[in-house]
Amino acid sequence: MKLNVGMVGYKFMGKAHSQAYRDAPMFFPDAPTPVMKAICGRDPVGLAQAAAQFGWESTETDWRALVARDDIDLIDINAPSNVHKEIALAAAKAGKHLFCEKPLALTLSDSREMLEAAEAAGVKHMVGFNYRFAPAVQLAKKLVEEGRLGRIYHYRAWFLQDWIVDPDFPLVWRLDKNIAGSGSHGDLGAHLIDLAHFLIGGMKEVIGMSETFIKERPMPSSMTGLSGKGSADAPKGPVTVDDATLFLARFANGALGSFEATRYASGHRCTNAFEINGSKGSVKFDFERMNELQVYLGDDAEDVQGFRRVLATDPAHAYMNAWWPAGHTIGYGQTFTHEVVELLHAIAADRQPVPNFRDGVACQAVLEAVERSIEERRWVGIEEM
Repeated sequence: MKLNVGMVGYKFMGKAHSQAYRDAPMFFPDAPTPVMKAICGRDPVGLAQAAAQFGWESTETDWRALVARDDIDLIDINAPSNVHKEIALAAAKAGKHLFCEKPLALTLSDSREMLEAAEAAGVKHMVGFNYRFAPAVQLAKKLVEEGRLGRIYHYRAWFLQDWIVDPDFPLVWRLDKNIAGSGSHGDLGAHLIDLAHFLIGGMKEVIGMSETFIKERPMPSSMTGLSGKGSADAPKGPVTVDDATLFLARFANGALGSFEATRYASGHRCTNAFEINGSKGSVKFDFERMNELQVYLGDDAEDVQGFRRVLATDPAHAYMNAWWPAGHTIGYGQTFTHEVVELLHAIAADRQPVPNFRDGVACQAVLEAVERSIEERRWVGIEEM
């Protein structure tokens, strides 16, 4: 089985998704084969370069033309967040399967509309929470599900970056609420929330706080991914998103949670980490050491109790039998490969992939509950959303 893919976006996430489509047939030959039919973007020059570099067969400069093509089965949306909804609604109406990066939309109401449209059209839909697909995270999920950590008491998570610490860093699109929806909260916090949902379950209520440390920044001359160029002397524009957001949560199962997302943690390039504490044991994960899971099991003999480093690269670990010999690690790009493989298998089996738009909606509900909590300075129940 082959699946023709049309992709909207060709920069940071576009490169990551393209690598995944190229790697999937080599390492997971039992999955349907993705055919990289067409890539779409507004800049014809940059688009042509990306198509040649990434390996796409053709290009489109209007996503509407891409969606209308009869030779496209799946629309991959990794353009900025403010265009997710419009593209997804049109693609669903055209009967295309959907793969959309997170956050699913700028608002909870928009994300619900996207879910309703996808389900009404009967298409498959996936949201891009790639960190679920690190084998060490899959191992943590397995230990929780099997009860080997016991009753879960605590979930604490933090996503720390430092790429905008310099006050002269330009005002890239991720710092514009009209395009990005929110700052560290929606960009980084969304991953923290989804991992919590995946590993622990749903939340009942939240309370949070946030801060924008640098209120104005120089306008950019160019930007791509997490980088941008500009002059410190350039005219300045307002930063309209949060630089850091922290919140507490109560889970439906009684566990307590704490979450921190910031772009102002000097020295932290991509510290996406969590710790789970249960009645029988604990686990710790940090994406900067993504092949490892720190595991503590309380039933170990007292004289050898302590956190052990489990290198999640053996064939017993999720996805690893497709890669290299034990001990030969994988990287960031492979989380997208695993994500794409899940999507391909789901389409072939006529089931919804996981995570899908329902997970995106659940994440957006928490994001907005935290925002309401910050605005109203109170605990907010998720059911209010």
